[in-house]
Amino acid sequence: MNQAYQSLTTIRDWIRYSVSRFEQSGVFFGHGTSNAYDESVWLVMSALHLPLDTLDHFLDARVLPQEAKHLQHLIQRRVSERVPTAYLLREAWLRGFKFYVDERVIVPRSFIAELLDNGLQPWIEYPELIANAVDICTGSGCLGILLANAFPDAQIDVVDISPDAIAVANINIQQYQLEHQVHAIQSDMFAALQGKRYDLIISNPPYVDAQAMAKLPEEYRNEPQIALGSGHDGLDHTH
Repeated sequence: MNQAYQSLTTIRDWIRYSVSRFEQSGVFFGHGTSNAYDESVWLVMSALHLPLDTLDHFLDARVLPQEAKHLQHLIQRRVSERVPTAYLLREAWLRGFKFYVDERVIVPRSFIAELLDNGLQPWIEYPELIANAVDICTGSGCLGILLANAFPDAQIDVVDISPDAIAVANINIQQYQLEHQVHAIQSDMFAALQGKRYDLIISNPPYVDAQAMAKLPEEYRNEPQIALGSGHDGLDHTH
C-alpha cells in the first residue's frame, strides 16, 4: 500500500479522505446518496461490515492494514472508473430496505417506493382488496418486494425482459424469504402474462430519450443501458 495511506489509521481518517477524493474528482451522486459525505460514510462503514447507524461508536476505531488496502481499492475505483458505490458494495438501500445489486441491474432509486410507504393511499382506498399485483420492468425486484410489504396478503409478480435482472430479483426475493409471495417472470412487458389479471400494476420502465442518454454522467454508463434508454423520444416502452 502507498506510504501516503499509512497515515490514514482510523475510520474518521478514511471518511475524511474519501470525501476529499470525491469532491476533488467531481464524481456524480445519484445512486443512493446526494453528497460526498453520505457516500463516504456508506462506503467505508459497509466495506468494513459495520452497521451504518453505529458511526459515532466507531469513528476513532483503527483500520487494519488489509482493511485499509480494501478501502483504498474501492475509493480508487469510485473515482477513476466512476463505478457507483452500490455496485462496489453489492448493496443498495431503498426506504430502509437493503437489496443486493450488481451491474446486471440499475441501482434502485424510484420515487414509487415513497408512495408505497403508505400503501399507495389515497389511490388505494381498500388495500385488503388487492389480491394480485405486478411490477413491470422490475430490475432488482426492489419495488416488488416493497409491494409485498405494503400488501402482505397479495401475490406479486415481478417482470423483466432481462434474464440477468430476473436472476438478481430472485436473489432479493430469497433474501427476504418471499418465495411464497413474490414470483419473478422473464417477459417483454406483458408478453408472457397472457391470461393473468391484476388488481394493481406498477412500473418504472426505461424512459430516458436519446439526447439525454448522451449527456448522462459517466456513472450511468456502468448501468445496463437497456434499463435506461427508451428510444429517440424516451417513449418506446409506453407507446
